[in-house]
Amino acid sequence: MRTKPELTTAIRTGRRAVLLVNAHSRRGRRLYPEVLRRVEAAGFELLGRFPVEDPNELRNSLGAATELGPDLLIVGGGDGTIGAAARHLAHRDVALGLLPLGTTNNFARTLHIPLDLDAAVAILTGGKVIDVDLGLAGDMPFANHIGVGLSAEIFAKAPPRLKKVIGRLAYPATAMALLTRHRPMRVTVRTDGRSHVYVTHQLYVANGGFHAGRPITADADADDRLLVAYPVGDAKRTRLMRETARNASTGHRRSHGEEPFLATDEIWLETDRPMPIEVDGEPRGYTPLRIGLAANALRVMAAADTVDR
Repeated sequence: MRTKPELTTAIRTGRRAVLLVNAHSRRGRRLYPEVLRRVEAAGFELLGRFPVEDPNELRNSLGAATELGPDLLIVGGGDGTIGAAARHLAHRDVALGLLPLGTTNNFARTLHIPLDLDAAVAILTGGKVIDVDLGLAGDMPFANHIGVGLSAEIFAKAPPRLKKVIGRLAYPATAMALLTRHRPMRVTVRTDGRSHVYVTHQLYVANGGFHAGRPITADADADDRLLVAYPVGDAKRTRLMRETARNASTGHRRSHGEEPFLATDEIWLETDRPMPIEVDGEPRGYTPLRIGLAANALRVMAAADTVDR
């Protein structure tokens, strides 16, 4: 495994990369030719190009991309695509290059990657390699968050036809339909030798600093060796909606040392009945679940002045 400065030098001088873009999404399909043009104009020698049009092929495409031996895997897409790439690249001697093409772009925001395409490409040519933490849902790495409760049901039950017609608006529409009959859950979070009990419709465990495109707290990021667990509201449905709005509007002013946040590096999570889990927006089974942290597990190309812990 090369050092981070050695890998940075290899990327800046050799420009050996592979480009993978989620071309299944409407935005990715539309922008793929322009992304390709700008990456090549930046001087990258592309060992391979993977416009992934079938989500079921993403895993195979990631495997084929790394087998080509790049120093940098440039990934264009939203949090689902980038999260899958992060899982694949964990503990590898390949850096992840981010081109945020999604709606919320939580991981890119956490790492201060510009949402403008030209500025994001400039990070790839003039930035440096840093390493950041990944969460662990059981043994599976994740980049952004785990959701337990209502959010997992939303991702599992949002109708594919509705998602195709109205995109991400299908999720709030599905949420409103599910919330009227959703039962609250009793959640026990065990960490640092203590138990914390919540009765709520929704609980998140975040690795990064953003959720739904908004800051979780002012001091949460993906390089602090911490997970941040927090319920959203209580047993009342109206409180869930109010707390969701409050989190979105005040996250940049709050600290993970405040209530109701729990900042730690390992969690055992139990519920009063098996509850569905979503990991970075993908359904991933049911509780109970151990959630851990893989420190400095992922190498990423970031701005040259980024603080790397």
